Amino acid sequence: MRPQHALMLRHNHQELYNKYLKNASPQVRHFLFKLSMKTSIELTLITGLTLLVSTLNNFGQSNKKEKTPKHNQLTKKEITEGWKLLFNGEELKNWRYYNSPTKKITGWTIDNGNLHKPKGIKAGNIMTIQRFENFIFSWEWKLESLGNNGVKYFITDQRNATIGHEYQMIDDKKVKDPYSSNGSFYLIAKPRDDKPNLPMGSWNQSRIVVNGTHVEHWLNGIKILSYTCGSQQVMERVPKTKFKDVWKFGEKIRGHILLTDHTDACWYRNIKIKELD
Repeated sequence: MRPQHALMLRHNHQELYNKYLKNASPQVRHFLFKLSMKTSIELTLITGLTLLVSTLNNFGQSNKKEKTPKHNQLTKKEITEGWKLLFNGEELKNWRYYNSPTKKITGWTIDNGNLHKPKGIKAGNIMTIQRFENFIFSWEWKLESLGNNGVKYFITDQRNATIGHEYQMIDDKKVKDPYSSNGSFYLIAKPRDDKPNLPMGSWNQSRIVVNGTHVEHWLNGIKILSYTCGSQQVMERVPKTKFKDVWKFGEKIRGHILLTDHTDACWYRNIKIKELD
């Protein structure tokens, strides 16, 4: 082969190398680059290898995209594990007002698959139609700067009020007391100091686990507090709060889960529950 032809081949293969191997591993790129300095026959083989690596790489990337879970849907694994969707991104058939089971829910809106409580609108507290005893309740949420909201559990008609144990959702810039900070069991148990707070406006992922009398609060994949219903730790705090005269507050009861209506804007998605034996 003439020197100028060999040089042209190497130039063409170098272009292929730059075009198709941007996302290949450093080891693969180094190996093929060394080969690119070989003879024309070997260069032809390199072309095939280059295109093959590019095809496999693109196939892997497309598979990753396909496996990305969609919001407000359960995976096959979650369905097998017993999870139930409480909000499908389109309607509120699993929710009702406290003390008004048949009243149509207004004020709460559904925006691009997100459940939205607009700022300044009295939309009312909404709770699950079903009551739960032992469960893992999971949801994603976000607030605006200095926003405040919460999720309550152990809600019962016997109290004649929307009072329950509350997972506090709040911008910590708004509070000084750790017992009312983000992720706390409101006024009763404070979360760990190094909890993974995200900037307001970001989507957070939270979980409440109730198994017997044992309760856990999780935030963005980290357990931030745990307590035992009816324990000395809990019952000594209750008389120091506005809940001191509330029937069985601090104890374990079977009840509804409630999304609170504070004046601030709040968004929810991927609301689901798994009942435990």
